[in-house]
Amino acid sequence: MDDRAITRWPLVIAIWAAGLGVAAQYGKISVIFDRMDQLYPDAGASVSLTVSAVGIVGIIFGLVAGLFVSSIGYRRSLVWALWLGAAISALQALHLPFGLFLASRLVEGISHLGAVVAGPTLIAALASRRDRGLAMSLWSTFFGVAFTLLAWFGLPLVAGFGLLSLFAMHALIMAGLAFWLGFALRDVPVPARAEFPALRSLPGLHLPVYKSPWQVAPAAGWLFYTCCFVSVLTVIPPYIAADLRAFVLGAMPLASIASSMILGVFLLRHIAAVKVVQLGFLLSGGGVLWLWIQPGDPLACIALAAAMGLVQGGSFAAIPQLNLGDAERAQSGGVLAQAGNLGNTIGTPLMVMALGLAGFSGLMATLLLLFLGGCLVHQLLALKRRRISA
Repeated sequence: MDDRAITRWPLVIAIWAAGLGVAAQYGKISVIFDRMDQLYPDAGASVSLTVSAVGIVGIIFGLVAGLFVSSIGYRRSLVWALWLGAAISALQALHLPFGLFLASRLVEGISHLGAVVAGPTLIAALASRRDRGLAMSLWSTFFGVAFTLLAWFGLPLVAGFGLLSLFAMHALIMAGLAFWLGFALRDVPVPARAEFPALRSLPGLHLPVYKSPWQVAPAAGWLFYTCCFVSVLTVIPPYIAADLRAFVLGAMPLASIASSMILGVFLLRHIAAVKVVQLGFLLSGGGVLWLWIQPGDPLACIALAAAMGLVQGGSFAAIPQLNLGDAERAQSGGVLAQAGNLGNTIGTPLMVMALGLAGFSGLMATLLLLFLGGCLVHQLLALKRRRISA
């Protein structure tokens, strides 16, 4: 699509709302995970699969989703993903047997993947060049905002009406979003569709994307970021004073969102998105050193989360900055989704292993290496882009 002079903010916000809906596909299980044994008392350790099943789909099919979404159509993919998510949540509200529930989570992963690939591509197309950094930073907050809303409103709903009510409410919200966007986007020009890829060609299509220092760069940094974010929220709390723990854990995601939307958006108006991401990684490394010296310090925890917010917003803003074509943006977004699911899957076990082998110092050293690694990989890819362009 041609670059717009004016951002279509009502549509950008509508698509962001759809992002909240698909983020809740993770969050609706996370916020009630400690009570899932009430639904499935015989599941045992297998109940952990109810969270990871959605991510497994993203790890395997992240890039494939980018290729298929660009051929099916971004608008159609987003609306269909929302309808599919609504249908799956409605089925889950019927208290499916555990095996069928796990299968439904796999299908839900398809819905999630379609939306997170189509959503940011549409937002980039609907935003002006000046506002694109702000619009992509807004999109990047969808996970943090969704988890906060689930904690504020989802848990009281569960307390009053039971666990299954959360799935039913999610189904209604997803259906409402699908209806809203199906109507709102129907007359909006959208990026042209790419040719539908032949199944036999899919393995060969991955390599050019992974080799492109433009398409793979946002995902390369995102892998390091996602290895850290969820795991930090998981393994740091025991080191925070018990009387401050709830406040700090609630403040950390909000600090990340505020940093992304205020400082991050300001920086994106003046410097390239990749530079913002690198600055975020370096500041995050500083936050780790602060925590290493003062374990569990509340200000250090919040400062670390704020620094990570720069990585969050800058990574999504880098997709349209580095990739000018809509198909390339969709493929870059697909790889980012793939990297994010991989990072979320391996991050916490990696931190727990470091903690078990070398204690708190091992945990801090691992975080520091990951943050510095994220900065370094962006520098190496930037050098490769310069070399190719020279």
